Amino acid sequence: MKKLLLTLCMLFFFAASALAAVNINTADLKTLESLPGIGASKAQAIIDYRTEHGNFKSIDDLKNVKGIGDKVLEKIKDQIEAK
Repeated sequence: MKKLLLTLCMLFFFAASALAAVNINTADLKTLESLPGIGASKAQAIIDYRTEHGNFKSIDDLKNVKGIGDKVLEKIKDQIEAK
């Protein structure tokens, strides 16, 4: 019974982690690259932009990053947050 409970707890933890949104103000390069349509160069551009301009105030601010427009933002908007 303990094993079953522990297994269920672990499963819940990993499921919750998978559903967590990527914070575009704190995510590292690899985490940003995990988003659809974001490769290494766009991920680096996001990091460079926030380093130069400060944290994003909203996810729409991502459109100020070179290479990120409406199409890319539409793909990722449900998977990101700007807190």
